[in-house]
Amino acid sequence: MADRLVGVVLAAGAGTRFGGPKALARDDAGAWLPRACGLLAGAGCEPVVAILGAGAEDARHLLPPGAHPVIADAWAEGIGASVRAAILAAQAVHADALLITLVDLPGLQPEAVARVAERWTGDTSVLARAVDGGLPGHPVLIGGAHLGRLLATVGGGRGAGHYLDAHHAEEVDCTGLGAAEDVDER
Repeated sequence: MADRLVGVVLAAGAGTRFGGPKALARDDAGAWLPRACGLLAGAGCEPVVAILGAGAEDARHLLPPGAHPVIADAWAEGIGASVRAAILAAQAVHADALLITLVDLPGLQPEAVARVAERWTGDTSVLARAVDGGLPGHPVLIGGAHLGRLLATVGGGRGAGHYLDAHHAEEVDCTGLGAAEDVDER
């Protein structure tokens, strides 16, 4: 399929500061994992994958229809292992671009996801990220032309932020739309 935009929810961490795996978290509006998957699907991503680690067996049951689990075997090493698993999964399905978000953004609004997703025009060199009041956030859009080079630089606690900075990712204003409001404590 041409112009394949794959959605990725990073949800592998143990959530030690939070008190448990964020893939299993919920609030008054419901479970966070299916909400994040739904935001990506609603923006046109196909397929949507959830990168799981801590609590993976229980988290699988929270995935909505059409969302696929991918286990980051080295998830305990940090976000870099999750990003690595996401890139490998995307390459396996011949993704032209990735739209990545975090499970711990329960206030992320569909408008923010749509604003970043709109940057996907089929150009595999695209690189864009949501910003909220000047702070980098999610989602992040990474064209397929970057995947191999990014894969060589991620690992442990090092995700994609350094790469986005070094390659001057387009900043998409998503101020007030929950793009940088990750949850670290209950």
